Amino acid sequence: LLFQILGAVILGFGIWILADKTSFIAVLQMSSPSLKTGAYIFIGVGALTMLMGFLGCLGAVNEIRCLLGLYFTCLMVILITQVAAGLVTYFQKETLKEELSRIVGNLIENYDPLNDDERNLKGAWDYVQTQIACCGWTGAKDWENNEILANQSMTAYPCSCSNSSKDLQVDSGFCDLDVPVNGTATYADWPVHEQGCMDGVEKWLKDNLGVILGVCTGVAVIELLGMILSISLCKNIHSEDYTKVPKS
Repeated sequence: LLFQILGAVILGFGIWILADKTSFIAVLQMSSPSLKTGAYIFIGVGALTMLMGFLGCLGAVNEIRCLLGLYFTCLMVILITQVAAGLVTYFQKETLKEELSRIVGNLIENYDPLNDDERNLKGAWDYVQTQIACCGWTGAKDWENNEILANQSMTAYPCSCSNSSKDLQVDSGFCDLDVPVNGTATYADWPVHEQGCMDGVEKWLKDNLGVILGVCTGVAVIELLGMILSISLCKNIHSEDYTKVPKS
């Protein structure tokens, strides 16, 4: 039952990644096919874990060694895959960071409030900037690469970046700046948050690192216990089979 619950949690996490449309996960999911692939992997692992939990229960109740052996093997494969994924993520973190910068950079450069084809993607990024109280990926300067703002001589700024109370009701699109005398401006003239979203995301990860590691460790411990239990049951069934053989 415990493994079925664990499988349901993993399955639900994968579905959440695919269904979420209002967070940083949504920005990555809609911009990078690798995250979408990862979501499908979570769904597959969750479904497999639930199935293995059922087979493990069935094998234990009916003392079927082959089911317990299959249960042990699948748990070992899942555990090894999780450890490998964690190691790859850790050693490739700089590469992942560069990939995130590229994804968000392209999003900011092509951001167009009038383009309905990418409305969900724009809404997700606006939500991130509003909730984290940040602007751009490394800072507001990133928005200088946006073609629309550049054509307007930077006399407008992203509303979701604003730190001004008058923009509280507007959390998407561009807001007009009080135009200087010369009719041009820079990002330094905008009433926006100074923090880049990269720093905000990293801060969130650091604040929640303990919870993330705790959950991963808990899952690994449960899987190890399941492997030990299945081996123990297999040995008991094996020994009992020999005791039931009639003596000549």
